[in-house]
Amino acid sequence: MKVEKKKQPLKKKQRVKDTRGDLSAGVVVNVKDNENEKAVEEEETRCKKADDDEKKPKKPKAKAKMQHSNLTLVPKNRIGSIPGVDVGHQFFSRCEMVTVGFHNHWLCGIDYIGVGLQKEYPEYKLPLTVAIVMSGMYEDDVDNSADVVYTGQGGNDLLGNKRQIGDQVLARGNLGLKHSMEQNVPVRVIRGHESKTSYVGKVYTYDGLYKVVNYWAEKGKSGFTVYKFKLKRVPGQPELVTEQVFFSRGAIPTSVAELQGLVCEDISGGLENIPIPATNVVDDPPVPPTGLTYISSLQFAPNIVPPSSASGCNCKGSCTNPNSCACARLNGSDFPYVHRDGGRLIEPKSVVFECGPNCGCGPSCVNRTTQRGLKYRLEVYKTPMKGWAVRSWDFIPSGAFVCEYIGVLKKAADVHDPENMYIMEIDCLETMMGLDQREKRLGKVDVSMHSIEDSAPGKEPKFCIDAGTIGNVTRYINHSCQPNLFVQCVLSAHHDITQARVVLFAADNIQPLKELTYDYGYALDSVIDSDNNIKQLPCYCGAPDCRKRMF
Repeated sequence: MKVEKKKQPLKKKQRVKDTRGDLSAGVVVNVKDNENEKAVEEEETRCKKADDDEKKPKKPKAKAKMQHSNLTLVPKNRIGSIPGVDVGHQFFSRCEMVTVGFHNHWLCGIDYIGVGLQKEYPEYKLPLTVAIVMSGMYEDDVDNSADVVYTGQGGNDLLGNKRQIGDQVLARGNLGLKHSMEQNVPVRVIRGHESKTSYVGKVYTYDGLYKVVNYWAEKGKSGFTVYKFKLKRVPGQPELVTEQVFFSRGAIPTSVAELQGLVCEDISGGLENIPIPATNVVDDPPVPPTGLTYISSLQFAPNIVPPSSASGCNCKGSCTNPNSCACARLNGSDFPYVHRDGGRLIEPKSVVFECGPNCGCGPSCVNRTTQRGLKYRLEVYKTPMKGWAVRSWDFIPSGAFVCEYIGVLKKAADVHDPENMYIMEIDCLETMMGLDQREKRLGKVDVSMHSIEDSAPGKEPKFCIDAGTIGNVTRYINHSCQPNLFVQCVLSAHHDITQARVVLFAADNIQPLKELTYDYGYALDSVIDSDNNIKQLPCYCGAPDCRKRMF
């Protein structure tokens, strides 16, 4: 029997929510004409069942089940802070946040009050976002701690690779963030981190209330429209518990074209072998760093006579024998560096003797580690509280050379500007003697040929490096009471330790995009202004053992 062909109704689009709850593109299922009557009947039955299922009352979601069973402590969405949950509180699963009503979604990054609750919130225009979770799910997120550029929800790949596969729309949680900005409603910000101590593999830390200050739409890294929301931390709250948070994929750029808030492609103007971009997502409008003439090598003030060059070693090609290398003998008959990762300092010393211009070895010698220029891709960026700062796009291993403090070498007695915060004293002698609370680290360095008579207690260093208006990227590195860099005096062209080079090395393994910091070494109440009054400057490093004051 010939079966008459029937036009079958199209099944409604099946849509799947992504990790932030928006709708990604669905798939339309068309039933092709089929000569088999049984197949046609089965398709009709399936479509009818789908329609009947849509008419049935939907089962309550997990959160609703918990609310109906009185398993949540805060049954309705609460705006602002929640009593009992202070800044720094950690949740070890999404379920814990749902239980206390802190963030009421199991998967979505944006928690908002929907339009269906308008009667319960008559004073607000809904939807209204009350909390967000930043956990690295979106490739366009930017997190500078107290300043956040948050990517809205929608269009994210469900495979977990953080890539956008569709356009976002200004609806639901995205529209809620817009309404939060327009109605000046604070948003709770929670940051998710990987954690081996958590039974779900992550820990969620509450970092306080933020205000949405701006939003816009732009083409994201994958070419799709994304909504961006700029949030600023509400002042007057406890200090941030989590330091700057950056995500393993999407946050580490491969080129300056991927940077958010790019204000300068290379602050060195081509003087460094690796460009140093500058970014600013704090100021509106964003501005680049100004007031610095960039140089890549130390300059001398007119009244400074450079020391005579050192005689150097007689090694050829590369120094390999510490017993025959004259420079190695100055370091206690050993080389201060190991060859790994292009040269890593074994331990901090009062001074390191490197091979210089009169040595027989070539530029590849491991004992010239700090003379090869920048190795890591650095970025200067603006922070909300500390001004400009520096981070690396690359992993930096412990003991690796990072950069040298460059400026104008001056006599310390000639520097009289108390407002100049970019003066680096060359205090190798003081370190050798352990003066002014410095860590004494002489080690096995041979200093028999160098006079230390000028380092008697009470005497100041003879020379300093002024990077106030002329300097390099190092001047932008901030102080920390728990730094990840340390200062090392290095001698290469000459052997006058009063004019040693000031070099920064990694004190520990430094992850990509972690802020680079070192201890400025100020003693409290040690800085005097022009009126002979003690100056005080607060410290915003955020370290657990922060002194709260830089000086």
